[in-house]
Amino acid sequence: MEQTVQSTRSLAGITPAATSSFAAFNLAEPLLRGVAAAGYSQPTEVQARALPLGLQGRDIMCSAQTGTGKTAAFALPALQRLLIPSKGAGRGPRVLVLTPTRELAMQVESVFHDLGKFAKLKIGLVVGGVSYQPQERLLKGAVDVLVATPGRLIDHLEHKLVDFARVELLVLDEADRMLDMGFIQPVRKIVAATPASRQTLLFSATLEGGVLGFAKQFLRDPVTIQLTSAKKRHESIAQRVHPVGGSDHKQALLAHLLSDPAVTQAIIFTTTKRGADKLAKRLTALGHPSAALHGNMRQSARTKTVDLLRHGKLRLLVATDVAARGIDLEGVSHIINYELPTVAEDYIHRIGRTGRNGATGTAISLIGPDDRTRLASIERLIGRRLEQQIIPVMVPQHSASAGGSTAPGGSGRSGRPHSQGGGRSFSGAAPSGRAPQAAAAPRRSPGARARQSASTSGGGWR
Repeated sequence: MEQTVQSTRSLAGITPAATSSFAAFNLAEPLLRGVAAAGYSQPTEVQARALPLGLQGRDIMCSAQTGTGKTAAFALPALQRLLIPSKGAGRGPRVLVLTPTRELAMQVESVFHDLGKFAKLKIGLVVGGVSYQPQERLLKGAVDVLVATPGRLIDHLEHKLVDFARVELLVLDEADRMLDMGFIQPVRKIVAATPASRQTLLFSATLEGGVLGFAKQFLRDPVTIQLTSAKKRHESIAQRVHPVGGSDHKQALLAHLLSDPAVTQAIIFTTTKRGADKLAKRLTALGHPSAALHGNMRQSARTKTVDLLRHGKLRLLVATDVAARGIDLEGVSHIINYELPTVAEDYIHRIGRTGRNGATGTAISLIGPDDRTRLASIERLIGRRLEQQIIPVMVPQHSASAGGSTAPGGSGRSGRPHSQGGGRSFSGAAPSGRAPQAAAAPRRSPGARARQSASTSGGGWR
């Protein structure tokens, strides 16, 4: 145990070789052609740090957020290895990549195809939600790279339809999410079926808690690459929270936010599949066409929905955490947490859908009085308090006065401000999907008016 701790070192003091171009890594000519054809110009930080070690055959434990180019960081060493003929007999995969979700697996498979298009390699995909028969035919033939989700792959393994005797390189992508989704036992069985001599690369948004235990089980003398701490991630993403008072007020505030032209494309997160369906229908009825994405949908429907988002034909996607993992799009301007995640680390994965590859983005969380514990966990993880903003025309009921009582003219149930003197009450959306207009502000005590500042750091639900 002590030897493992001592030999697991940080790359902070290691200066990579000149890495202004991919040619510096001595990649084979077919791979350099693939890199150029895929539009890669200069290695990202994670690629510059991980590629030399991966090519040397070292085990790696890397903390890297989405959108940093981490897939290429493990795909290129894998492809380079495959250009050397295998010494082992058999037809099973030489490279095995495990991911937590279908969408991420499909994304990883696509990167392997792009980078290896001139290498004449067989790359296969095994995920749930589709027929078993094509996968069984795939596994009966020769395959160089197999990208899979643990649930479906363990089915094939238990039916003795896949042979891992030739596996030389194992990649555990988004290991933290695999743990959160309860895949630890399937992953253990799969890893146990691979040769002990394999090289293992583990990538995770965080290298904390259970992920470290994961790494100790499966990696040998790993080098740790910690690009940034949780406290410094996503500096290109503006993060803020808006207090809400009740479901009606939350929907009204969401519709108000979506009326902003700056929201060119957004992913709105819910915690349940049913909630995603209901919210997508509600937003569409309010003049904001939306589509849902969750695990109960057929894979073909999920793929179609993501393609609509990718090609700019869909502006708003309402998704659950599992379904949204692996969505790799550069056009998402906003992430909106309609409901906070139950696991703080999922917040990092959620907001990582925007501000990708050097772009900027915005992450907004709508928080009610029951979200205080979850919000505190998120703020502890990221190491700072999130900016809190109260939109003046959308003040939640419980922020309007101490103890949750409503001010004169306020709404007693929905938390929406009503106009005085019989004026129009705010209902969340104007006709034809136009931005809602402000109702006349109710009178409040001086203390309540102070709490209604447009941007505060300590009011609302804290």
